[in-house]
Amino acid sequence: MFALIDGNNFYASCERVFRPRLQGVPLVVLSNNDGCAIARSEEAKALGIKMGAPWFEIRHLVDEAGLVALSANFPLYGDMSERLMSLAAGLGPVQEVYSIDECFMGLDGIPGDLAARSRHLRERIAQWLGLPTCIGLGPSKTLAKLANHIAKNAERKPGSYPPEFAQVCHLGALPLAERDALLAATPVQEVWGVGRQTAAKLQAAGLHTALALARADAATVQRRWGIVLAKTVQELRGIPCLSLDELPPPKQQIACTRSFGQPVSELASLREAVTEFTSRAAEKLRRQDGLAGQLLVFIRTSPFRTGDRQHSAHRLVPLPHPSSDTAQLTQWALAALHTLYRPGHPYAKAGVMLLDLQDAHTEQFGLALEPEEPTHRHRLMAALDSLNRHHGRGTLLLASAGMPHTPKDWAMKQARRTPQYTTDWTGLLVAG
Repeated sequence: MFALIDGNNFYASCERVFRPRLQGVPLVVLSNNDGCAIARSEEAKALGIKMGAPWFEIRHLVDEAGLVALSANFPLYGDMSERLMSLAAGLGPVQEVYSIDECFMGLDGIPGDLAARSRHLRERIAQWLGLPTCIGLGPSKTLAKLANHIAKNAERKPGSYPPEFAQVCHLGALPLAERDALLAATPVQEVWGVGRQTAAKLQAAGLHTALALARADAATVQRRWGIVLAKTVQELRGIPCLSLDELPPPKQQIACTRSFGQPVSELASLREAVTEFTSRAAEKLRRQDGLAGQLLVFIRTSPFRTGDRQHSAHRLVPLPHPSSDTAQLTQWALAALHTLYRPGHPYAKAGVMLLDLQDAHTEQFGLALEPEEPTHRHRLMAALDSLNRHHGRGTLLLASAGMPHTPKDWAMKQARRTPQYTTDWTGLLVAG
């Protein structure tokens, strides 16, 4: 048996935990540089705001409908996610963190009423964190995901599903006829793993619902649409084909890219930006105990600013030896930046990608390298990560990143960001 625990409208819900007056108010969270809506409360959805709607197209709703728009506060959302996942882990012995607001749980061997256990967990998360969640249970991951969809919509859209399935839905506990009725009420495009193009093909073939897909001939599905969809058919029948990944696989590449809050023409500012991007990418690389064999740097102007001088360029740098050392990676990244930069161009975006990743335990050093140097550098990077983890990101920086805690002309626009309530001492709520 599997369960899927999902935070409802997660980013918006995190903001409401610390600003209760936003309850019942249409709320959107905006992307980097306050460009578009990446999270919406139910009230905002009721206004017709679509996911990804550009801010300039919906800002009139501030005056017309009381819409509140906030800049993304990713440190807050990440911390709240860790707290959510730690509580969710109490539901069963095996956990797969699927995204920032979702996790699968393996419930094999758990006795008793799993639906009641799930409701108790949901209440605990609401009490301890203030976050609303929905939980779906089923004999396969796909059915657990579908049950979560039913649990959400039974509460969100009265009439779409019977109200008794709101918040917690246990498909595995239902008689087959009742489960089939719920699958028949679910459009095929709502099935986990069925994308827009695949859904159109299935509908053209007469498969309009999850039940129709579940009853399709698996061999025919595999022949026409591939083995992945054939596994989905089996999963919808309650035959598990997808296992839980308890530990996420190491990333094959690590990227840190940003659009600037305003165009940047000076090389000094670009150096600061590329230094910070490389530092963040290197920190992520060390977190997965990896090394990079290649590094890519790019800078580009905005193609949407037609009156500006245009330039877009990148450089791939094969490294002399695999590394996760921030100083070394930054040195190579800045050298690449100098070859790309053209004076007088208003650059709008830059980024760094670490490629050809490998496990640090397979590292082999050249004969000319002193044996003490790797250990010394590893200790230095460990100290860097420890200080920034305990005292806040940016506590210790490379000199080329510029002075800490000073305004950067390349920084993202986040004029509407709330305080980092749980990750920054200066952001703590004050009761008074």
